[in-house]
Amino acid sequence: ICFENSMQNIVHNSDVSSESGDSTECVAEEASLILDEMAHRLQLSTVRFFVFTLSKAFKRLFRSVCVNEEGIQRLQQAVQEHPVVLLPSHRSYMDFLMMSYLLYMYDLPLPVIAAGMDFMSMKFVGEMLRMSGAFFIRRSFGGDKLYWAVFSEYVKTMLRNGYAPIEFFLEGTRSRTCKSLTPKTGLLNIVMEPFFKGELFDVNLVPVSISYERILEESLYARELLGIPKPKESTSGLLKARRVLSEDYGSMYVYFGHPVSVRSLTEGKITRSQYNLLPRCIPQKPSADTHEFLNDAAFRLVRIQEENMVLKPWVLIATLLLQNPDGMDLSSLAEQTDWLRHLALAFGAYLDWPDHEACSEVISCSLALHRHLLSVSAGHVQLSVTDAPQVESTPEEAVFHQAVVVLSCASYRNQILHVFLRPALLAVAMQSANSNRKDDVYNCFNFLRNMFSNEFILCPGDSVQDFEEACYLLMKRGVLQVLEHEIVMSASGHSTLAFLSSVLDPFLQGYQVVSRYLCEETNENLTEKEFIPAVRNFALKLILAGRLKCYEALSSDLQKNALAAFLRLKAVRKVKVGDQVTLKVNKIAVNSLEDTLGKSDVTSHQNSWCSSMAMFEIAI
Repeated sequence: ICFENSMQNIVHNSDVSSESGDSTECVAEEASLILDEMAHRLQLSTVRFFVFTLSKAFKRLFRSVCVNEEGIQRLQQAVQEHPVVLLPSHRSYMDFLMMSYLLYMYDLPLPVIAAGMDFMSMKFVGEMLRMSGAFFIRRSFGGDKLYWAVFSEYVKTMLRNGYAPIEFFLEGTRSRTCKSLTPKTGLLNIVMEPFFKGELFDVNLVPVSISYERILEESLYARELLGIPKPKESTSGLLKARRVLSEDYGSMYVYFGHPVSVRSLTEGKITRSQYNLLPRCIPQKPSADTHEFLNDAAFRLVRIQEENMVLKPWVLIATLLLQNPDGMDLSSLAEQTDWLRHLALAFGAYLDWPDHEACSEVISCSLALHRHLLSVSAGHVQLSVTDAPQVESTPEEAVFHQAVVVLSCASYRNQILHVFLRPALLAVAMQSANSNRKDDVYNCFNFLRNMFSNEFILCPGDSVQDFEEACYLLMKRGVLQVLEHEIVMSASGHSTLAFLSSVLDPFLQGYQVVSRYLCEETNENLTEKEFIPAVRNFALKLILAGRLKCYEALSSDLQKNALAAFLRLKAVRKVKVGDQVTLKVNKIAVNSLEDTLGKSDVTSHQNSWCSSMAMFEIAI
């Protein structure tokens, strides 16, 4: 009944009828069809069937599913006080299934979940998801005002009624790299609007961090990043995927964060009186101040997700193996992993390291779980294509298979990047600045932070705070001395700074490849659609010629982020020509950015880190 009243307000107050010339009745009928396509039809009998099925599947897939029960207790309290919005991280299709499963098992209200229309093409499964609480939204609906009005009112009605938590992914889609994606603010604005308009006293936002010891879609993601189209969701595809049930995916971790009150979040930042100037039923676009607040809030919520991620030893091992492409002896790997463990813990990592187990045993278990990415022979470990076709392949195919392994491994290293990111930016800035002056180092730090703002979660306007955090962490570790006007590396800090610089090497090299392509290979009529395949082919030629060893430069995600950075920094601009968007390159500006990136001397980091660690081992 509540939603029917809301629908009437939508039809009468939206300007769709006047713009299209259709009658109010026609608009109402179209709105009703949109609602039928969108709405969930939660049925407890279907939920019970799903829970039974998922329970069997999860027991086959995972050794354990670990949940912080104090987080569950906080959630139980939160749902009794105010409407709740669940904001899980998104790394796998398993995420939303596990969320509903856990809430059912802990006797909490089942969430209604924003799902993409892709799932509707799956026979039977799509409708079962709808009856388990999924409501379906189109991936994009551009300027369709009626669709937006119906969708917005549907979500707000569910929130106002408060009978179930609403769940959606701030990142909008699964991260193929396992780095957090730049958050989207559309749905966040919708769930906050009832508070802005005074319809709700408060709304609780609950960030949820979901991490995997081994990701089900690992190889699929790597292939997507290399240009292989994502398989269309289908029931037949789901049935064929049953073979994953015979694999071991280790442990899964779900961490429910502290509820974030929208009332406290907006205090002193949003003037709600602006929402009283129009009737509540009329949709309002967020003002510039509101949009800035939403963007800032979204970034901070994703940072909370990152900080609460539970990490396994494999993320440390993967980081070291990527920095040592020729492989490592097991003894060296054990020593360096133990060193890296202490560094990560000092920087605040949430690391699940088995108690009372020797480091060599922990590493052995991790290598066994991820043996499909490795070759271990005579005490030497190396990333290797163990499942590549045995038939003779072309050089291009060999590069592709090796790139799949590297990108798969990188997806685990990426899970811990947020721990090292700010100190790593400072380490590279110190090398780029070629100066001990604090101002010079900060300027380089700020440049790198701006360049990589599409690559990592860096809260807008927090450059000074990030710089100070990096300085504090490295001072606490005894790596630096930060004086009033200078930053000085301590005698024992070289190995740490060399390692941190190496963490950013793939991104620095990838951005340099993109800048070289834009200066050397691009033509006047390069379209936006042609950009990614063209850069990938350019990087492939460099690898085949032996001029580039960084397989991560082939990643479409890195290439898109690099283009976004060059667009933001005015080195490239988009020009619409007919139906196509053409890229116009300012080669002088691109060259200038490449020169600044090149000052970090990325090719020397690897050798510097390896030699530093060799000295470290001798000292031990």
